[in-house]
Amino acid sequence: MLDLNELEQLTTFADTGTLSMAAEKLNISQPTITRTMQHLEEIFGASLFVRGKNRIMLNDTGIIAVEQARQLLSAADNALKTVRAFDKSLHTITISSCAPAPLWYVLPALSLAYPDMTMASSIKSVPAVYQDLDSKSCQMAILPHDTQYSHYVNIPFLQENLSVCVPVSHDLAKRTSVTFSDLNGFNFLLNSEIGFWEEMCRAQMPSSKFLVQTNQFEFEELVRESSLPCFTTNLAEDGNDLLEGRIKIPVTDPEANVTYYLVCHSECMVYADAIKHIDAK
Repeated sequence: MLDLNELEQLTTFADTGTLSMAAEKLNISQPTITRTMQHLEEIFGASLFVRGKNRIMLNDTGIIAVEQARQLLSAADNALKTVRAFDKSLHTITISSCAPAPLWYVLPALSLAYPDMTMASSIKSVPAVYQDLDSKSCQMAILPHDTQYSHYVNIPFLQENLSVCVPVSHDLAKRTSVTFSDLNGFNFLLNSEIGFWEEMCRAQMPSSKFLVQTNQFEFEELVRESSLPCFTTNLAEDGNDLLEGRIKIPVTDPEANVTYYLVCHSECMVYADAIKHIDAK
């Protein structure tokens, strides 16, 4: 019977070229790896090496043995990963979301309803969320619209409304509402990891430029010190008086006022039941 540890020693010898280097890499003694090579020849029933003075090398049969050993080790590794991933999936609820704000409500509700489960979430583009749904890589998805597909369960549960935030000295500061057409051409500060909002803003304001910040601290400093407009929503938490000195102006376009939907396959409806009581805002 082939032993995976012995096969690893064989492939390590093939990679390093000498028994001493292979033994050092595997943190075993050279006599141990020497005995392993001899045992492998017994198991295969064939000579695997050309032996010289103080040195052995793989012969043609040994090269084939190494190739087979690599395949077996790779298959064993894949088997471990597959079993572990499946077992983890039994204890994990995976949510793919098109935006961050819905997760602020979904994750606590699920954690409360399923305290023994692990929550795994990600923010992705709308097409990527659909891909996760189709492949069943997630138990639940959050989308900014009803999918219109009968094979999905679609539950409206939360509303998010976009506003632009400008300094009091800004040209738009006296407006009580704006449209994307009004904003098109202005330059904006934009936080990263906002999901579909970034793509939507770029599409609706093609003449605008966006200074996107991946570091939250740097983004907040720019909001405080810069005169560039930024965005917020009714669901955002404006901690630390971040928007003090700025005026919030609602964006009235339909695209800026989104109803989020919980979307899942029918067999995952039990998870949606723990969330759908959340009141839309």
